[in-house]
Amino acid sequence: MATRTREKHEKLEASRDKRPYAVAKNIRISPYKVRAVLDVIRGKKYNEAVAMLNALNKSSCDPILKVLKSAAANAENNSGYDVDTLVLAECFADQGPTLKRMMPRAKGRGNRILKRTSHITIRLDANTSIQTTDRR
Repeated sequence: MATRTREKHEKLEASRDKRPYAVAKNIRISPYKVRAVLDVIRGKKYNEAVAMLNALNKSSCDPILKVLKSAAANAENNSGYDVDTLVLAECFADQGPTLKRMMPRAKGRGNRILKRTSHITIRLDANTSIQTTDRR
């Protein structure tokens, strides 16, 4: 039985995506707002994406910039990539846990307020091996 488990682990390890990435979890901003900014920077070079995030006037730019810099540091330190050759291969925002709050209304009732959270993932790749394609 241990042999089968070992084979299964080796197969999973061989098929795992080895590109450098970074993840930020439970960011207190709606994933809809984060996805709007991620759509702008997807497929861009690292330096262009950083410049765009610094110029954009959106609240989700700060956490995205932090994750992007973390992914670039992972690529440089762990994988040995040069920062100037990096491209944003994948970037997406998933829904995190939702905080449920109540707002008092008339006649003793209450309405639910949903405070949404996001999980932001950015995966980088070297410029030579990726061809940026539009997903639309």
